[in-house]
Amino acid sequence: MQKYTGFTHFIKAAGYSWKGLKAAFKNEAAFRQEVVLLIITTPLAIILGDSFLEVALLIAAVLLIIMVELINSAIEAVVDRFGGEIHELSGRAKDLGSAAVLIAAIIAGLIWASILLPKLFS
Repeated sequence: MQKYTGFTHFIKAAGYSWKGLKAAFKNEAAFRQEVVLLIITTPLAIILGDSFLEVALLIAAVLLIIMVELINSAIEAVVDRFGGEIHELSGRAKDLGSAAVLIAAIIAGLIWASILLPKLFS
């Protein structure tokens, strides 16, 4: 396998990343739902954020969910590829990945609440 360095490596890596995003969008319903969530919440973040930092935190919170979903989907794909039979560890790996997405969603909710609730009650 050919090793790439410098800018060529960056371009190749970006291409693989884009391929992964396209695969996630095509094959993962949860990923598509989270992209819709990002599309809805980004304008809200821009409107409701009082500073660049608030806007960045609100958008990053939703991107965190998407990032963890991608990792969860990768875990599930590997388990499904190599684990044709039902196995306790396969189920545990999938459950742990799902739990990570849940934790990311809780973090996002806390960030949104911590920024928006004071605005509602002031």
